[in-house]
Amino acid sequence: MTAASTTSQRDDRSPWAAMAGIIATVTVFAVAQGLTYPLLSFILERHGTASGLIGLSAAMTPLGFIISAPVIPALSRRVGAARLAILCSILAALTLIAIAGRQDVWTWMPLRFLLGFFANPLYVISETWLISITPASRRGRIMGLYSSIVSAGFAVGPLSLGLSGTEGWAPFLIGIGAFLGCGLIVLVVAQRLPDMPGEGEAISVGGFLSRAPLLLFAVFTAAAFEQILLSLLAVYGAALGSTESRIASLITCFVAGNAALQILLGRVAERFGATRTMLFCVLTCLSGCLLLASTFTTWLIWPLVFIWGGVSFGLYTMSLIQLGERFNGQALIAGNAAFAFAWGIGGMAGSPAAGLAMQLVGHQGLPSSLALLSCVLAISLLAARRREQ
Repeated sequence: MTAASTTSQRDDRSPWAAMAGIIATVTVFAVAQGLTYPLLSFILERHGTASGLIGLSAAMTPLGFIISAPVIPALSRRVGAARLAILCSILAALTLIAIAGRQDVWTWMPLRFLLGFFANPLYVISETWLISITPASRRGRIMGLYSSIVSAGFAVGPLSLGLSGTEGWAPFLIGIGAFLGCGLIVLVVAQRLPDMPGEGEAISVGGFLSRAPLLLFAVFTAAAFEQILLSLLAVYGAALGSTESRIASLITCFVAGNAALQILLGRVAERFGATRTMLFCVLTCLSGCLLLASTFTTWLIWPLVFIWGGVSFGLYTMSLIQLGERFNGQALIAGNAAFAFAWGIGGMAGSPAAGLAMQLVGHQGLPSSLALLSCVLAISLLAARRREQ
């Protein structure tokens, strides 16, 4: 075998090694993120903190996502993407150390904001890397794989609390180790990672908003859908007489569907197109809203929430695929940052709005809120398809 052929084979393998490194990086980070939400809520609950303050404290992390999103494109160009990712991993670990050292809700407010601020660049950079090196013919399945593995990482975080407990430094050390491990993975694969796309005009997050409003609304809907169900399904179920253990199992089933169905949806997108698949996902979400009340006390609720989990997060997966299809260069990283901004807004606004609806019209305010979101997105997608024909 000649030296030239050896080099060629190494070059052929390097994108796949880079993809593996990128996905591993974000998965480890997702474990840490998935652990912090329930861990900090358990600690605050144990300290007798009011539920409103617990919710406000949790909202600080998506607020950090929102505030950091506009500065990520410029920071990645100035600092360098790999260096910025490693730096953010270290800063996130230091922030979690500070949180562990001072367990007070008011001290945690700015610290949880910083946690979101430092976490967000890693997601934006990693998704930009992944989209930029993914072959167009395999974009659906690879982005589906990415979404599935990251979702599984978020699920592993809470499960790890069963091993470590929620007291002392043990659970925090898992999160700190995961944050530092994330930076280490980036350092190991740094030579294989692509440069941030530099071609084209530099675009701000605000400038991207007018280029793909429908994609951003789909991301907003996916985030709001997830947060509403995770935070308010317990209230809905209690109104219908369900036990806490059954509701917890339903939430687990929802998360499992989220993780399990993204690869399948990615393959469907490769065959039928991401826009059509997104429309299928949102219409399935809407159908679930209409069927929730009649199936909640029957065995049919289990496949319903499983599919709901898959298709609701599938809106985000389809948005990522379309982002890669429609944009490149500096518009790509601006788009990923805008996605993070829209996700943060959806995560912050969804639960309070649905909670208010439940106060006004009763427990049916939950499926009504989700149905309204799904209906608006479905109508928008159909209108966009008609304009293109």
